[in-house]
Amino acid sequence: MSESAILCVDDEVVILDSLKEQLKRKFGDRFIYEVAESADEAWEVIEELQQDEIQVIAIVSDWLMPGIKGDEFLIQIHQRFPQLITVMLTGQADEEAIERAKKQANLHACLHKPWTEQELTQIITSALD
Repeated sequence: MSESAILCVDDEVVILDSLKEQLKRKFGDRFIYEVAESADEAWEVIEELQQDEIQVIAIVSDWLMPGIKGDEFLIQIHQRFPQLITVMLTGQADEEAIERAKKQANLHACLHKPWTEQELTQIITSALD
């Protein structure tokens, strides 16, 4: 059983399914793959994983979500878990939001929709190295 998890956050289930499938194909059983349809749900998943002593090592979060923008969410994540790898997924984030996430959330990368499986797995691989 893996002790590390990758969490994907997006309000579109089809996006979450794609991310999870692509990560599984590349990394297999190295990680647990969790998904959340909102920032609130993501916090719940993180709490549950912590209770099970599973460390979230990376979060791939959409930028445009109901309730909170991805850059704000990733900044909150970084404040609480500074070692966590953050990746923002976006079809329409403005450059200011990306810059803010780089400065305040230690954003590892910004992945633009539509992405390729190779882009996704290269970003996660480089972050883990």
